[in-house]
Amino acid sequence: MGLMLGSRPQHKAAGNGVSTRWVSLFCIASFCLGFVVINRLWTTQDEVKMNQEALSVADQESGELQPAVKCEKKSSHTSNILLGAEDILSQVSQTHDVIMTLDKTISSLEMQLASARSAKADNEEGSPEVTKHGIEMNERQKVFFVMGIITAFSSRKRRDSIRDTWMPKGDVLRKLEKEKGIIIRFVIGHSATPGGVLDRAIDAEVRQHKDFLRLNHVEGYHELSSKTQIYFSTAAAKWDADFYIKVDDDVHVNLGMVGSTLARHRSKSHVYIGCMKSGPVLAQKGVKYHEPEFWKFGEEGNKYFRHATGQIYAISKDLATYISVNRNILHNYANEDVSLGSWFIGLDVEHIDDRSLCCGTPPDCEWKVQAGNACAASFDWSCSGVCKSVERMEEVHQRCGEGDEAIWHTSF
Repeated sequence: MGLMLGSRPQHKAAGNGVSTRWVSLFCIASFCLGFVVINRLWTTQDEVKMNQEALSVADQESGELQPAVKCEKKSSHTSNILLGAEDILSQVSQTHDVIMTLDKTISSLEMQLASARSAKADNEEGSPEVTKHGIEMNERQKVFFVMGIITAFSSRKRRDSIRDTWMPKGDVLRKLEKEKGIIIRFVIGHSATPGGVLDRAIDAEVRQHKDFLRLNHVEGYHELSSKTQIYFSTAAAKWDADFYIKVDDDVHVNLGMVGSTLARHRSKSHVYIGCMKSGPVLAQKGVKYHEPEFWKFGEEGNKYFRHATGQIYAISKDLATYISVNRNILHNYANEDVSLGSWFIGLDVEHIDDRSLCCGTPPDCEWKVQAGNACAASFDWSCSGVCKSVERMEEVHQRCGEGDEAIWHTSF
């Protein structure tokens, strides 16, 4: 009994428990398994984190690239719009140019038609020049410029002084017309008694020199504005010129310089060339250049509008045609140069102030010749022409002339 209470048999204990060796192996296996599992989890977390970081970087880079792509697309779209707008503007500009060209062509044709009608009316009125040469009126000669030298019945010696100096004569005058397209004519109308002694004297001079343009106009000092108007109308109807010039018969002219001056403005259609001035409006009766209609120019002491001095000036073809077409409604003032200037007010006319057309007589024009810059025209302001032109024209020509051969060596 005591033996039974004091101890248990060893084989039972061994049979009911777990061996220490197995426990140790189990612990080691559990430790290894836990190490493997934990390490695996750690690696997976690192990969996930790295993937997330990579995605974040990719998103960021994508975000940076997208605006650039959008900007590029936007810039390309804007460029296309601008190019389209430029094309439209270019087409509009070209269309505008075509319309303007057509408009000018139509205006030119209308003015030519009106000029032809005006010439026909002159013919019906019995203008000496038109009646004698009606065929020439219908077939106008194309020339560079027409120079009309305004003269009077009493100015035979003035005309001869010009023929003996700066104006060619006879065959040389015809050659100038043919080779250079320059027409020069003395311009005169008829007396108050047609067929009288004054007209017969001019008729004889015409037969001798063949250098006149006869007008359907009654001569008279106070009719200069009307004469100028009829001159431009008649010349425009007879010759198709780029320019029409009016010059007094006491002015010295260098034809080569005149041609060079006009050639610089040949591409312009509405030009008025001369020595521009703006003199006082003279209201007092009895004085030279008195203006009966002074009240139209405002208060006493006012000046005229800017216009070319009357000794010499030139106008382009369109302006001469304008005068021809509208001559019946153009107002004539007492002074011819003022009248011409008034006809262009309100028109799109370019006034060209060229001082080479109003040089003084020697020594002024002589100094300019010596400097290699000959004047186009010379006269004395105090005499409104060359003082004592019959006696002095030869002297002025010798000292201020460009040389008789200059016109032939000048290219227009």
